[in-house]
Amino acid sequence: MTKPANDLGEAELQRAEWAELIDLLKKPRSVVGQTPARVVHRENKLRVLRYTPRPEGISHKTPIVIVPSLINRNYVLDLLPGKSFVEFLVEQGHDVYMIDWGTPTAEDRHLDFDVYCDRYISRAIRAARRHSGAQRVHLLGYCLGGTLTSIYAAAYPERVATLTALAAPIDFHDGGLLSAWTLTKTFDLPALVKAFANVPWPLMQASFHMLRPTLAISKLITLVDRRADAEFLRGFFATEIWGNDNVSFPGACYERYIQELYRDNRLVRGDFVLSGRAARLDSIECPTLVVTFRDDHIVPWRGAARLHELISSEDKDILQLPGGHVGAVVSRRARDGLWKQMSEFWANREDRSVAATPVQPERREQTN
Repeated sequence: MTKPANDLGEAELQRAEWAELIDLLKKPRSVVGQTPARVVHRENKLRVLRYTPRPEGISHKTPIVIVPSLINRNYVLDLLPGKSFVEFLVEQGHDVYMIDWGTPTAEDRHLDFDVYCDRYISRAIRAARRHSGAQRVHLLGYCLGGTLTSIYAAAYPERVATLTALAAPIDFHDGGLLSAWTLTKTFDLPALVKAFANVPWPLMQASFHMLRPTLAISKLITLVDRRADAEFLRGFFATEIWGNDNVSFPGACYERYIQELYRDNRLVRGDFVLSGRAARLDSIECPTLVVTFRDDHIVPWRGAARLHELISSEDKDILQLPGGHVGAVVSRRARDGLWKQMSEFWANREDRSVAATPVQPERREQTN
């Protein structure tokens, strides 16, 4: 227990705080993704998780299906007890499902964009419909997951009750650095995929680090400044675990992603095709919530906000919030701000096609 500054003096207090920080760094890392869930569908590396409903039951019977980015692990939305978006949704009485893409291996290098955006998301929606009795689902996509869900909602509007796009790149000619780099003529996309099969995560992570070269130093300074804030440190280390637990990108999927979305900007151009179906954004007529972050250096807010302009929905809203790509989603203030707004968006748009008595789920394997 650190003594007050007037007893120890400023220098001694700082030494004590540094000692506490060093002790903290030696402790076992936080266990992430603890909200109870079970696997309701498994296919190749894909898993679909259903989070255990709260003891008093589900209040909002239209299920929420969460689609994370292909690049990062899904548990960024379930970091720690008290700092978990899915835990919060369960507490509000929602029926929550989330995709876990798994870790692709060499055998997955030929899985193309249609497999992930069509077949796998269709499997997740089918599992949620089977277990809930609903005909349609609330579809939420985060980052690249939001691009996938927007394309899916455009191709299969009859399966989607509402669409929520959270920091999702839509207009890939957004003036950001990632856009500029992918348009560079010396970026030999076919050669990259041919050389590596699956695009290695260290290569992609290095690109993200180059977006903000001083980010590591900035984090270190923040860590030192807030070394006495145990709650901050708990969240900081959990986020760092997630930030360094990336996955490689399946080669065939990556090649089409970069060529048709980044380089050709076909989603905005209106000629993107998913499994032979036209996926025009103006065919999205369901209630839609678009969330962007003003300080997002990975997905510039203007490119994400384009979804709000291009869809035909009469019931649509856009939240432009302060903060960055990850921090604004997992921070303390998100619970009473963003999370609450998203929960209310879904609660106010219950799908009337939901069956009166949900189908009871089968017993499946537990995830924890």
